[in-house]
Amino acid sequence: MSFSRRGAAEIVLAGLAVVALLQFSHAAVYKVGDSAGWTSIGNLDYKQWSATKTFQVGDIIRFEYNAQFHNVMRVTHPMYKACNASAPLATYTTGNDTIDITTKGHHYFICGAPGHCQAGQKVDINVLRTSETAPTTAPEGSTAASVPSAGSPAPSPSSGISLRASKGSLITKLCLAMAGFAVFVSGFY
Repeated sequence: MSFSRRGAAEIVLAGLAVVALLQFSHAAVYKVGDSAGWTSIGNLDYKQWSATKTFQVGDIIRFEYNAQFHNVMRVTHPMYKACNASAPLATYTTGNDTIDITTKGHHYFICGAPGHCQAGQKVDINVLRTSETAPTTAPEGSTAASVPSAGSPAPSPSSGISLRASKGSLITKLCLAMAGFAVFVSGFY
């Protein structure tokens, strides 16, 4: 079997394209409230829920809820604090809304149904700068079991697969494999 230089170059370029695609597919998908979803029933602490996540630009936030009783409104910080749903930045009403996180900083969401925000149906999605890390100690009044201890891995997103944690090693292995393959192929011509 004989490979030309052009054939070997095409294989290496195809491999590099795969590596480039992997670098852009590391977004995590977070279902707000995990299995409970977006609800005002059950005393779900969305502040605690978001404190255990490490959100990054490119992640996807998914709100699942009964659209007959709830909605999702993106609001400003003062509106979030006051549970003011009078002039939201955006309103979602499908019951299965996905929101792409495209900027760093705080992203505030509330339920606009009367009394729901006041009952705790609001969440602050804080997208940290890459040099910052997620909190590793439990906020006052929470249980330590729901927050990772120092040295333990961060919790995985509630759905979907994230390559974020292993992206570096995966890409390194792919690059090394491609380099080895290129050396192997070059021995045939």
